[in-house]
Amino acid sequence: MAPAPSTYSAITLNINGEKYTLPVDHRTTLLDALREHLDLTGTKKGCDQGQCGACTLLIDGRRAVSCLQLAVAAEGRDITTIEGVAEGEQLHPVQQAFLDLDGYQCGYCTPGQICSALGVIEEHAAGWPSAVTDDVRPEAGPPPLSAEEIRERMSGNLCRCGAYVSIVQAVAQAAEVHTAEAGETAA
Repeated sequence: MAPAPSTYSAITLNINGEKYTLPVDHRTTLLDALREHLDLTGTKKGCDQGQCGACTLLIDGRRAVSCLQLAVAAEGRDITTIEGVAEGEQLHPVQQAFLDLDGYQCGYCTPGQICSALGVIEEHAAGWPSAVTDDVRPEAGPPPLSAEEIRERMSGNLCRCGAYVSIVQAVAQAAEVHTAEAGETAA
């Protein structure tokens, strides 16, 4: 009789520009690998069912809820957690906007909100439509990033404290900074 296959593998994760090699059970979520194996606790565990967005991070620049992502499936991908958003002591414009406009209250959902906002801003700049975008033709270009667009695009992230008005304002402010920086880079 053949031996039972192992349920563990050594994987290497590229997180915030650093490589981490660790043994994980194949059933370990990326969220649990980050929090329990690597002590990267900025990404929060909320519902553990992919419904609240508290565990949102970026994988290859796109938003993902880490509680539904298996760690073994993230091997070889670029993972950005809240710990990797700032440049040293310099806050990212999204983080600064959340701070300036009180886009947080208890702060529990804030890491996921910020990572989601980063994804929203990039998706919008790339011209991706949302469910509320009026004209989805590629030649129409990106729609204005209105409060309605931001609310729709951020709808996968819940805030138990109800800081939604400030969150929408913070995303709008950060998007303006992103647009201005993109214009400076193009010039």
